[in-house]
Amino acid sequence: MVAKKTPGTATAAKSPSAVPKARIVAVKPGDLAVRAGEDPWTLEEVAGARAELQADAIRLRAEIDACEQALVGLMRDSGDGAGDDQADTGAKNITREHEMALAANAREMLEQTERALERLDAGTYGLCENCGNPIGKARMQAFPRATLCVECKQKQERR
Repeated sequence: MVAKKTPGTATAAKSPSAVPKARIVAVKPGDLAVRAGEDPWTLEEVAGARAELQADAIRLRAEIDACEQALVGLMRDSGDGAGDDQADTGAKNITREHEMALAANAREMLEQTERALERLDAGTYGLCENCGNPIGKARMQAFPRATLCVECKQKQERR
């Protein structure tokens, strides 16, 4: 059985240091979408996907915290730049921008991970957000945060 596509709901931004809440799953593994010819999801496979996503969320929260602490240190040490030559100032700017990019990337990955967990709980995990067709169990196992089927992802990348 294929779960029905439901429109995404906006969620409030979550604190990077928030502790993941226990999840109550009302969806049976066999109810999750699979492509024709694929075996339905088993309890073990769903538990494995959930565990991987939860571990990723914990790792990403720690990464965000580390980046933010590094940024605080860089901002504190930046001072007014008195006595620094242009190369020193440039190196500090590049380091700061690099840390900001790492933090932004980790935040985006955390958002995708939390959204995947929500979709898993809602029974829409494995459904393409664009066309509503099953993404494919193998793709979901390889990339658990996938929200588009291969065809829709290819179309998106061509734009």
